[in-house]
Amino acid sequence: MRDWLLLQALGRYGDFGLLAMRTTIGAFLVWGVWDNITDATAMNSFVLFLKNFQFPNPELLARVSVAVQFVVGLGFVLGLFTRWAGIFCAVNFGVALAMVDRLAGMRAAFPSICLIVIGGYLALRGAGFYGIDTWLERRGQDRER
Repeated sequence: MRDWLLLQALGRYGDFGLLAMRTTIGAFLVWGVWDNITDATAMNSFVLFLKNFQFPNPELLARVSVAVQFVVGLGFVLGLFTRWAGIFCAVNFGVALAMVDRLAGMRAAFPSICLIVIGGYLALRGAGFYGIDTWLERRGQDRER
C-alpha cells in the first residue's frame, strides 16, 4: 500500500525525467537566443534593452549573455559539462532577476526564478544516466582500472 501511495515504482524512471527536463530547458535556451545569433537587428534590440536597464557595457554583456545561454542550452541538451552549465545558468538568470525581472513583479520574475532553481539543481545533480558526462565519468573510471 505504501509503495502505491508514494509511487515508488516511478523512481526507476527518474533519469528519463531528468533527460526530459534537461533537453526541454536546453532547447528553450538555444531557441531563445537563436535570433540574437543569426540576426544583427535582434542583437541590437537586446543591446538597447540592456541599455534601458542601465547595464554596464551593454554591447559586451549582450553578447556574453547570448553566448552563455547558447552554450548552457547545448550543455543541457547533450548532458555535457552539466554542472558547469547549471552554475552559469543560475548566475546568468540571477543577474536577469536582479537587474530586470524583480522590477516587474513575481509573475514576470518567475521564469528567471525557475531557471535559477533548475540551474542550481543541475549543478548539484549532474546530467544523470543519459548524458555525455556520465559516459565520460565511466570511461575515466575504466582507464583507472
